[in-house]
Amino acid sequence: MSNQKAAQPMTEPVYTRAPYWQDVPDAQWMDWRWQMANRLNTVDELGKVINLTDSEKRALSAKGLFRVDITPYFASLIDPDDPSCPVRLQVIPTDREMVPFASMMEDSLAEDKHSPVPGLVHRYPDRVLMLVTTQCASYCRYCTRSRIVGDPTQTFSRKEFDAQIEYIEKTPQIRDVLLSGGDPMVLAPKLLDMILARLRAIPHVEIIRIGSRVPVFLPMRVTPEFCDMVSKYHPFWMNIHVNHHKEITPELAAAADRLTRAGVPLGNQSVLLAGINDSVHLQRRLVQDLVKIRVRPYYLYQCDLVEGSGHLRTSVSKGIEIIEGLRGHTSGYSVPTYVVDAPGGGGKIPVQPNYVISQSPGKVVLRNFEGFITTYTEPLDYDPDMIKHQEALVAPRPEPGQEGVLGLLEGQKMFIEPAGFSDVHARGGAEHRLRSGELAHKWQPLGVGSINPDPLKLAEPAPADENGSDNNDDA
Repeated sequence: MSNQKAAQPMTEPVYTRAPYWQDVPDAQWMDWRWQMANRLNTVDELGKVINLTDSEKRALSAKGLFRVDITPYFASLIDPDDPSCPVRLQVIPTDREMVPFASMMEDSLAEDKHSPVPGLVHRYPDRVLMLVTTQCASYCRYCTRSRIVGDPTQTFSRKEFDAQIEYIEKTPQIRDVLLSGGDPMVLAPKLLDMILARLRAIPHVEIIRIGSRVPVFLPMRVTPEFCDMVSKYHPFWMNIHVNHHKEITPELAAAADRLTRAGVPLGNQSVLLAGINDSVHLQRRLVQDLVKIRVRPYYLYQCDLVEGSGHLRTSVSKGIEIIEGLRGHTSGYSVPTYVVDAPGGGGKIPVQPNYVISQSPGKVVLRNFEGFITTYTEPLDYDPDMIKHQEALVAPRPEPGQEGVLGLLEGQKMFIEPAGFSDVHARGGAEHRLRSGELAHKWQPLGVGSINPDPLKLAEPAPADENGSDNNDDA
């Protein structure tokens, strides 16, 4: 008897496709340009695939609503008979989208306020967000940038690309550039290649990243040619955007496989959304399914305060509960960082359960995910200055004006004042003999800041002179 295994029968690839498109040839269905050209956006078009509710019909017919466009592939993931389908709720509007809510804003993250040139957000010391288009493959109903996204009149010109890149070139503290939009992967391939090439030519740019939902909305866009193109610009990273395990299809898994084999590390950014993924058990399923296709859960965002998203927002406590249900209950690399992107432009603020119960000199009391409480004993002879000679070999990156709390810990300053703090507390009074500009030294803490002497050195005894008296003895 032969030891050779019997040949396995060839199987046809299985495509995620709604019955409406069953007669579309496979080659056409898997052509990303065909998918873009056949997106759905009207009551008539969507009604051929989905049984629309009255609420959805009213929203789709409303004037001035945020843009709707859904690729045939992604529409195929929608349950046509379930108005609460988690995929459906992300891309098909309802009339609840038209209800205002407290604190909603057009630009809730103040991105345009923090843009030195149009489309370039420089919020963090060493990295920038570069908006390269306002177009997407499909449009999320909770889009942070709905003020410009989807509007072709708001898209960025070649002149603005040049201004963005010129700013990066002349700002050496920038080591990390994130391309977003809109979605960079809907750009013409030659244009995206040009932008990446110009960024890679800048010596101080160490990392280039893309944030994209195209692999989820349009996985057929991740062609071998695209993977070859981005592999020229390593180190190149990508974050995709999956909110529910139903979005993880064989097509997305294949796209992720092509990217990782091209050397692109993949992360996932999801948004916490009411009725879609605001469940410990659904989030655990999501993150575990992501790591199976080699995508690392990166961020779980609290939904931003943007117009139209009120019905999709959750409490922050729900996000903390979800992290409580993930940390320790699944692999550590499956646990995203839960963040609130601060309204007003403060950036991403991580929020998590409190695992530190108490502290005393030399001891920290901690609890784990099960409620097990333990004590960690700290060394009493730890010398934090022992590393100084090694630290001096590494040049610090400049963070002018953004030292923040780290600046307090490093002794650069002793307090952080809100804007106008001194003026408010002056109470309108004029300068006087106890409070004048010449007396500013009265409020300068000893040894804090670069212009002050080290207080430990001041405390050292002065060296003695040849006659045995110290140098400060003026007798």
